[in-house]
Amino acid sequence: MPRDGDETTTTRKRDLRTGDPVWAGSPHSTLRRRRRLPSERYDVAIVGAGISGALVAHALADGERRLLMVDRRPPLCGSTLASTALLQHEIDVPLEALGRAIGRAPAARAWRRSARAVEELAALVREAGIACGLSARSALYLAGDELGGRALRSEAEARRAAGLEAEFLDAAALRARFGLEREAAILGRPAAAANPAQLAAGLIRLAQGRGLTLVSPLEIADVLPVGDAVALATADGRLVSAGAAVFCTGYEFLERLASRRHDVLSTWAVAVRAKGRLPAWLRRTLVWEASDPYLYLRTARDGSLIAGGEDEEGPGVHDDGARLARKAATIAGKLEALLGLELQEPHHAWAGAFGTTSTGLPLIGAVPGLDRVYAAMGFGGNGITFSKIAADVIAAELAGRPDPDADLFAFPRE
Repeated sequence: MPRDGDETTTTRKRDLRTGDPVWAGSPHSTLRRRRRLPSERYDVAIVGAGISGALVAHALADGERRLLMVDRRPPLCGSTLASTALLQHEIDVPLEALGRAIGRAPAARAWRRSARAVEELAALVREAGIACGLSARSALYLAGDELGGRALRSEAEARRAAGLEAEFLDAAALRARFGLEREAAILGRPAAAANPAQLAAGLIRLAQGRGLTLVSPLEIADVLPVGDAVALATADGRLVSAGAAVFCTGYEFLERLASRRHDVLSTWAVAVRAKGRLPAWLRRTLVWEASDPYLYLRTARDGSLIAGGEDEEGPGVHDDGARLARKAATIAGKLEALLGLELQEPHHAWAGAFGTTSTGLPLIGAVPGLDRVYAAMGFGGNGITFSKIAADVIAAELAGRPDPDADLFAFPRE
């Protein structure tokens, strides 16, 4: 039974083809939450009850800190639920392009840190016993209209020089091993797949066992450092005081936290079953392509294909129901063409928004001009991987031992 003042919540599953993500209603995604604040003073307040907030809470929960997590929605009902949960170390901006933008050494460091984050997240799930269907995969990066065979060969060489696992496949090798008709590909590791609702819920439950209080719905309307604390104003006129505040709200953020390096895109996804048998390699491999917009896909535990793409600029574009139907059909058509399979009608189709930056790197750490306020935003295509990095960077900062890679992701001084 829930404690006094608590209630339980889970992601709800409605009728199919209404725009619900495939993860809605997942088992093991139930969370205990409060609707009222039991206190007005905490050591750390975490704003956002999705995967970013869950990882930060897990990193900070030590049984001693008084931790608060709030969300204006029920937990897990934002961009986490819309994720296709391809856990990749590859950053949206290729390593060579990122090297030209920020320097070869920092770019290599960012890619290596991303690879480490995937491995550490997988180890965390195993050690904590979180039931989220996490499975190790390889990642197959296909030539497309952005990068052809020659560019992919050079990219693979750059990745290997940076200490990353990257096997270049020419057209013949790709056809022989995967039955795909593309000019070339890079086969890389590490990568994984998981159920994002179950993963976030499992992390939050662990943090609740070590002192985290979850309150929702509760909207934070403003934040301001005051003396040696941070004051958080709620939308209904209350004040919460914390020693530090961490904003893990994805693409939704307060005006005070806005950055010119951060943009918001809309994206679409489907879950669909093939009419015939899927090739065995698909259960072990994530697939994405060097195109704009790019297609990305994986299998789920029930054998469904989960695929997404067709990104467009703008945070509200994904709310258009007619566009959802068109995008779902386009993604399914691209899947059939790529895999040479006949598909059933998608049993789930959904849309969401996500933040991105020009470099493909997230914005993580202290917010300039706001003492004791931290944020994690601009996650791009591999948000769960970057959320793990965010949790490590912010936990280290709050412990007074800055992370050695924090400079790669720091908010710009604007």
